Amino acid sequence: MGQTVNVNFKLDSDVKKRMELACAEMGLSMSAAFTIFAKKVGREYRIPFEVSADPFYSESNIRHLENVMQDIKGGKAHFAEHDLIEVD
Repeated sequence: MGQTVNVNFKLDSDVKKRMELACAEMGLSMSAAFTIFAKKVGREYRIPFEVSADPFYSESNIRHLENVMQDIKGGKAHFAEHDLIEVD
C-alpha cells in the first residue's frame, strides 16, 4: 500500500450524520467507505453509480419558467381555483 494522505472536504452536517449511520450499519467507517469509492473510481474511471441532473434545472424548463414569469408580469397569466385546493 502506498503512502496515505489526508483529504479534506465539506459536507452538510445532516448528510454526514446519515452517512455515518449508514456506514456504521455496514460495519464501515466513513474513511473506509470513501476509500472504497476512490479505489473503484480509480480502477474503472467512472462514478460507480448513476449521476443525473434534476430535470427541474434543465435548460428547457428554465426557459419555460422564464416565459411563465414574463406572462405573470405582463398580466397574460390567468389563475383559477383548483378542485384540489381547499379554500377557507
